[in-house]
Amino acid sequence: MLWNIFFTFLKIGFVSFGGGYAVIPVIQYEVSDHAWLTSSQFQQAVALASMAPGSIATNIATLIGYKTAGILGAVSATLGMILPSLVIIICLASLFFRIQHFTWVNSSLYGLRPVVTGLILYAAIHFFLPDQTETWLSWHMIGTVLICGASIVLLYKYKLHPLILIVAAGAGGIVLF
Repeated sequence: MLWNIFFTFLKIGFVSFGGGYAVIPVIQYEVSDHAWLTSSQFQQAVALASMAPGSIATNIATLIGYKTAGILGAVSATLGMILPSLVIIICLASLFFRIQHFTWVNSSLYGLRPVVTGLILYAAIHFFLPDQTETWLSWHMIGTVLICGASIVLLYKYKLHPLILIVAAGAGGIVLF
């Protein structure tokens, strides 16, 4: 079981371009495929991982590993998730300073932006949509829309610090749910 967790997150770690939010759909697919968590448990893990400091992908991996196989599962999932990034960053850092002036390098980095944006948008939409047990017109959906709308207004119009916004949204969730 521990090797399965490690290799699953090692595989995810190798394709986690664009940051943690962009890889959420990949993690969700693997978790669903292995039947490690239910859809509701996965959404709770994503919510908890996004509130914790650090990379959301690593936090999700740690939570899934812990839920699946305890402390050793958490360690296996975390190592699997961060090991590819560590190796790739060390290798790329040594090469990047030599090739950063080439046009094709900059063009390929710009080419990855739409894909990463699409993956993040997919994760946001999928996370927003109600699961099979909820309907569109429910108190949970109304509360979610209210918290989301208020967060956007407070962030863009009033330039509220994101940390304060996260605490306020969590408090709003406690009150509404």
